[in-house]
Amino acid sequence: MFSLTDLGEASGSHSKAPGLFAVNADGSRMRMLVRQTQNFITTDGTDRDALHWNHRLKMIPEPGAGVKNDQLLLVEMGGVDGFYVESPVWMNVNTGSTRAYTDAAPANSFHWVVNDQGAPRATVAMKDGRVQAHWLPPGKTEWAQLYDAPSLNQPFQLEGVSAQGELYVSHVPKGGTYRVLTRYDAQAQAPMDPPLVRVPGFDFQGHLIREGGTVLGVRTMADSEATVWLDERMKKFQAQVDQLLVGKLNSIQCRRCGQPDMVALVRSYNDHDPGKLWLYQAKPPQGENRWRAIGRIREAVQPDQMAGVDLQTIKARDGHELPVWITRPDNAKGPLPAVVLVHGGPWVRGSSWQWNDWPQYLASRGYVVIEPEFRGSTGYGEAHFRAGFRQWGQAMQDDVTDALRWAQKKGLASDRACIMGASYGGYATLMGLAKDPEVYRCGVAWVAVSDLELLVQGSWWVPDDFGMARRLTIPEMVGDGRQDAAMLAANSPVRLAARMKAPLLLAYGEEDRRVPLAHGTRMRDALAAAARPPEWVTYAGEAHGFTKRENRLDFARRVEVFLGKHLAPAQQ
Repeated sequence: MFSLTDLGEASGSHSKAPGLFAVNADGSRMRMLVRQTQNFITTDGTDRDALHWNHRLKMIPEPGAGVKNDQLLLVEMGGVDGFYVESPVWMNVNTGSTRAYTDAAPANSFHWVVNDQGAPRATVAMKDGRVQAHWLPPGKTEWAQLYDAPSLNQPFQLEGVSAQGELYVSHVPKGGTYRVLTRYDAQAQAPMDPPLVRVPGFDFQGHLIREGGTVLGVRTMADSEATVWLDERMKKFQAQVDQLLVGKLNSIQCRRCGQPDMVALVRSYNDHDPGKLWLYQAKPPQGENRWRAIGRIREAVQPDQMAGVDLQTIKARDGHELPVWITRPDNAKGPLPAVVLVHGGPWVRGSSWQWNDWPQYLASRGYVVIEPEFRGSTGYGEAHFRAGFRQWGQAMQDDVTDALRWAQKKGLASDRACIMGASYGGYATLMGLAKDPEVYRCGVAWVAVSDLELLVQGSWWVPDDFGMARRLTIPEMVGDGRQDAAMLAANSPVRLAARMKAPLLLAYGEEDRRVPLAHGTRMRDALAAAARPPEWVTYAGEAHGFTKRENRLDFARRVEVFLGKHLAPAQQ
C-alpha cells in the first residue's frame, strides 16, 4: 500500500493528489484505489473504479483483529459551512467496492479515533464555532458528549483507544504546567490522576503504540524522540537495541511485537546522522542473520562532517524561560558569525535533537545557527504557548533577539548576525530588521507574512485558506481586526519599510494560498519606495514552501551567496 509524491512538481501544482495504490507482495497486480487528478503510473486498468482524490488512508486493520485482510479504512475529506470534515469509508482492496460507516455518529466530525478493528470510538467535531468531542463508551450503543468548548480552551485532547474501549487523553492537570497522557475516567467524567506518561520539562506530544488491541507503549518527544514501553518484552528489546546501536536514538516499529517471531524495523539516528534503517527478524529465513542493514536516509550526508545540536534554556529580558537550539560546527573555535533561524507556525514546536537540513546546511558554511523556541511555540508548557497570544512583533520578537544576545554573551556567536525564516519565521525576519536594525546585517525571508491587517481581516481580492482560522483562533492569538487595529498596524512590516536598513532576500511561491504573493509584492513595493529594494525571487507553481528540486537548489544557492556577501563565514 503506498501513495506518491512527485518531487519534480512544484508544491502549488493542483495536477496531482497523492492517491493510494496497492500491489501484491510479489509485485504483481498494481492497482489504483484512490485517484490522482491525472495518472502517471501504469496499473492493471482498474483506475476507472478508483475513488476520487479527496480520500486518504486512515488505517489498515491488523492481522487477527477480526477484519478481513482485504479491508481498508479510508476517510473522505470534505467541508461543511467552511469547516473541514471527514467521513469514514471501508474499501475492499481487491474489488474497489466501498461501504460507508452508517452508525449514528456525531455530524461534522473532523477527527476520528478508531480501535484496532477500525471501528470509530471517539470523534471531534465543529458546531456553531465550538469544538465538540464525543465517544462511544464500552458496551454502549449511543454516543456520549465529552465536552463542548471553544477551540483554544478544550479541556483535553483525544489520543487513542484500546481494544477494551479505554479512552486515552492528554491534558494539563489542574495547577500543572505541562500536558500529560492519561486515561479517561468514565464515572468521574474527567481525565484520571496520576497520569500514565509525564515528560519532565515538556508537553506530552506523541502517539500510542498498539498491536492486537493492546497498548504496548507510547512514543513521545522530550528534547528528542523517546519511547515509553509498557510491555516488558519490548522494554527489554529496546535495551538490547540501544546496547547494539550505541550513541543513537533507536526508534522501533514492529509486528508480532515481543513474540518469538517478531519482525522489527529500527531507525537509528542522532544529531549528526539522518539515520540508518535496520531489519530485525527474530526467526530469520535460513542463511540470513537476525539483523540486516537495509538502507540509509539521505545517504549522501557524511555524519562526521555534520554539526552538533544542543538545547539550552535561557532567560528572556522579562525573565521568561526560553528554550534555544544551537547548531554549531564541531571543530569551531571562538565566536562564529550567526544565523538566527526562526521557525514558522508560529504555534508549533520548532525543532528537536536530530539532523535537520537547514541548520546543518548553514553550519556547514561556517555559521552558528540559533533557533529560539519563542513564546507561542508548542511543546514547552501551556504558559509558554499562551504567552505568545497577541504578541506578534512584541514579546515574541524580543525572544528572538534575546536568544542571539545570549549566544553572543556566551561566546558562541560574534557580533555579525543575520536573521532568516519562512512563513511566521519570515515575518519575524522582517520585523527583526525593522525593530532591531542595529542587530542584524541582513535577512532572508521566504513565504513571509508582511501585512498583519491582511492576515487578520483577509481581502476579497487576495484569496487564501485562512477563513476558518479567522473565525476560530486568529482574533485571540494574533489580534482582532477592529479592536486591535492600531497594534496590528504598528507591527506590520509592510508599514515599517523605512526603518529597515539591512539587505534582504525575499522569496515567494506564486501559488501560495496560506501566505499569498500579495504579502510579498506589498513588502517589495514598500521597500522600493523607501529606496531599499530587496533581492526578489518568485517560483512559478510553488505554494507555501518549495518542493520542486531545481527550485529548492536555486533558493539554497541564493541563500549561500547572499549570506556569504553580507555575513562573512568564520574562515574569512
